[in-house]
Formats: sequence, structure tokens, C-alpha cells
Amino acid sequence: MLFILLNLVLRNAFRHKLRTLLTLVGLMVAVLSFGLLSTVVDAWYAGAEGASNARLVTRNSISLVFPLPLTYKQKIRQIDGVKAITTANWFGGIYKEPKNFFPQFAVDPNYLELYPEYLLSDDERTAFARDRKGAIVGRKLAAQYGFKVGDVVQLKGTIFPGTWEFVIRGIYTGRDAKTDVAQMLFHWDYLNEVAKVRYPRRQNQVGVYVVTIDDPGRAAELSRLIDAEFRNSAAETLTETEKAFQLSFVSMTEAIVVAIRIVSYVVIAIILAVMANTMAMTVRERTSEYATLKALGFGPGFVRGLIFGESVAIAAIGGGLGIALTFPAAAAFAQAMGTLFPIFFVSATTVLLQAACALGVGLIAAWFPSRRAARIPIVEGLRSVA
Repeated sequence: MLFILLNLVLRNAFRHKLRTLLTLVGLMVAVLSFGLLSTVVDAWYAGAEGASNARLVTRNSISLVFPLPLTYKQKIRQIDGVKAITTANWFGGIYKEPKNFFPQFAVDPNYLELYPEYLLSDDERTAFARDRKGAIVGRKLAAQYGFKVGDVVQLKGTIFPGTWEFVIRGIYTGRDAKTDVAQMLFHWDYLNEVAKVRYPRRQNQVGVYVVTIDDPGRAAELSRLIDAEFRNSAAETLTETEKAFQLSFVSMTEAIVVAIRIVSYVVIAIILAVMANTMAMTVRERTSEYATLKALGFGPGFVRGLIFGESVAIAAIGGGLGIALTFPAAAAFAQAMGTLFPIFFVSATTVLLQAACALGVGLIAAWFPSRRAARIPIVEGLRSVA
């Protein structure tokens, strides 16, 4: 019986092939667009989502533009509850052309110990540690620019002018999909040594301190203790969790994120209107058929079930195609964007939202037409002409 009903629903759904095909294409494009836009939003927040709750970031309280003295490192390490500390400097170099943008950080040798999600072989770790000009790059970055271990890479400094030469000593991968594998890391000591010669006033300065703590529950308390240590100094600090630090960058573009979210739901609303129109036309054309079914003894519930089944079937097929195409489309988009979105993948949540939107469109589009078909009197329905 169930098979017969499913067969009847599918036959009805494809009775008007062109109209159904156009509706399917519209649904597919809408669900695909919704998935891509949602993935873009996820990518915007990816850095914050992948942040550890056991890491704090200490920066200059005025702005990231202003550095902190190297002498702060020992003072922070002595605070009870601090497990380890490392430094990181934004470099901002240009690789060949200005369009070749990717993050570059000058870091301490122990930086990788604080970021166990960056996976590197023991040999590569050793080679990186021994070479003052050594650098490691993420897998995505290496794939985009063709970097290989042993390659010599030259960057043109912007914050630190001049031509800088590095040797790729390792290519790291991520522990999971949320790990940023589009960065370049090199030795802060190398940067500082050159700064002593070229820019004496900028020596022994760091961009941020990254601090790991024993108890993530004490993050707020330790943040206050660190900032209190340098209150009323020449360079006061602002300490926050790594997630809050990452979200501070996202907040600068919050309006863009909100706009993308609105557009994604507007797309679904538009296809809902199209789908509702399709079902209204379908029910109007078959009013006499539904009246005949009721005359034969089938109740209003059966008629409504047929209409809902047809609408959901179209939505399921269109939504399924849209979801299936989201993955290759997202991969192509990530390839085209390069390192602009270091973490870009279609999450399970996005797929569930796509499926929910498709199902919702199918159910809502069938609601009013099915209600009308179920309520129309048999005599009036039999007199109906499409």
C-alpha cells in the first residue's frame, strides 16, 4: 500500500515535467546558495570556534599596532596559574605580488608546544629549530603556492621593510578541520636580530603574548592579574581568552556577517514563494480529481496527504541535489579564495539546516493549497475546470 502511495505521489509530482523541473532547479540553487552562504559565515567564525579555552592572549591595551616590551614575558610567567608563555609577531610580508596575502608570524621556539593542533613530524621540528632562517607553512598554504621542504622563500617586508629570506623546513597539518593550515611561522629571534641592526628602536618588542593556564576556569581571574601587573606602565595590557581575541576581529565586520545571514534566508523565502505558487497551480488543475477521490470515499486527510507528499517529494529531490552540490561548490570556492578563508568546509550543522529549509519549504508550500482542496465541496469540485 505504501509503495502504491509513493508511486502515485511521484507520478503526480512529475505530471507537468517542465514546471516540476524548473521548480527543482530553483530549489537546488536556493539550497546550494544557502549552504555556501552559511559556510562563509562559519568560516568567518572558524578561528574563534577552534580557539582553546586554556589559552589567553595579552596585547597592548591601546591597539594591536603597538607592541609590548620583551621584559613582560618573565613577569607574566611568574604569575601563579600560568603554565607556559610564548610570543607572536605579525609580519605582514608580501610574496612576489601584493595579491599573494597570507598570515606570517614570528614566533618563539616553544610556540608549537602551545599549539598541539599543529601537527609536524619530529624531523621537521628539529630542522626548524636548528635553522635560524627556517620556517614552517600550513598544508593549505603549501598547496596553493607550491611550497616544498627545502624551498627558499623571499618576502618583501611591509611592517619590517626589506627583503627577507626563509627556508621551508616543514609543512604542518591540522588535528581537525577547524585547525588553520594557511599560515607561515618563523623564528622571532631572526626577526629581532635583524631589527637590532636595521631598526634599533624596534628591537626586543613583541606583538602579543600567548599564555596557557592550568585551569581554564580561572581565565577571567588570571586575565585581570596579568593586566594588573602592568597597570600604569608605559604599555598597559589587555588580556582575554583566545576565543574573545579572535571574535574581536569578527566584530569589526559584524555588519557583513549579518547581511550574509539575511541574504541566505531571503533566498529561501523567495524559493518558498515559487514553490507555493507551483503547488497552488497544481491543486487548481486537479480540483476535479480530488473531488472524485472524495466521492469514492477517500477522506479529506487522504487528499491533503497526497498534496503534502507531492510537495515534500519535490522539495526533497531539489534539496538533496542542492546539498550534494554544496560540497564540490564549496571546494571550488575555497580554492578560488585561497588563504582568505583559511578554514572552509561544509559542517554537519549546515547540511542539517539545508535539509530543514528544504523540508520546511515543502511543508509550508503545501499547507494552504491542501487546506483548500480538502474543504472544497464534492459537487463544486466536480464542476471545476482547470
